[in-house]
Amino acid sequence: MPAPAGPFDAILIPGGGLRSAAAPPPWVRRRLDRAVELGRDELLICLSAGTTHRPPPQDAAGFPAVESVVSARYLIARGVDARRVLTETCSLDTIGNAYFTRVIHTDPRRLCRLLVITSDFHMPRTRAVFEWVFGLPGGAGPYELAFEAVPAEGIAPDALAERTARERAGLDNVRRLAGRLRTLPALHEWLFTEHAAYAPGRTPRRTTGKNLDTY
Repeated sequence: MPAPAGPFDAILIPGGGLRSAAAPPPWVRRRLDRAVELGRDELLICLSAGTTHRPPPQDAAGFPAVESVVSARYLIARGVDARRVLTETCSLDTIGNAYFTRVIHTDPRRLCRLLVITSDFHMPRTRAVFEWVFGLPGGAGPYELAFEAVPAEGIAPDALAERTARERAGLDNVRRLAGRLRTLPALHEWLFTEHAAYAPGRTPRRTTGKNLDTY
């Protein structure tokens, strides 16, 4: 598979669910492995605290495992220098992946040339989210984004079909939001007053059925 044109300031790996505190699930490992294959001197930024769809697993000491931290440890175990690995430990969904990465890491450090690696079923919505959030005025921009999709390993065909349908519906919602929220302050206000994963007093809708097998 040809590498996207680099070099980049950072490679971003969105979250994809966590079943065990010991290692990411196969489809997330595939994203991480590709980041290792492509990585030169770029920072590798693992994204996500977890998901609203299932409770986090616990580590050996009984503490909740944080998805991006588990992914970061996987990269380091694969030989990546720990000084090249960063974590985003706040987000619970793809919009949060992009927002918190921008305000915590890429704006402060002026990391503007970015490669986003995720699974093929997740890519259309991920691309729409990151182009929207990183295209908002202000901060370190302008940003230059590139994207690479990897195969969804370890997901059964029926679960993948359900998730793909869910992704299509989610993409329509992202497009509506992008048309309405055109500044970082507007996105911030919506995120913390209307988004059920982050707004106090709101209850997230949790997925059911085979979809759950993809988180």
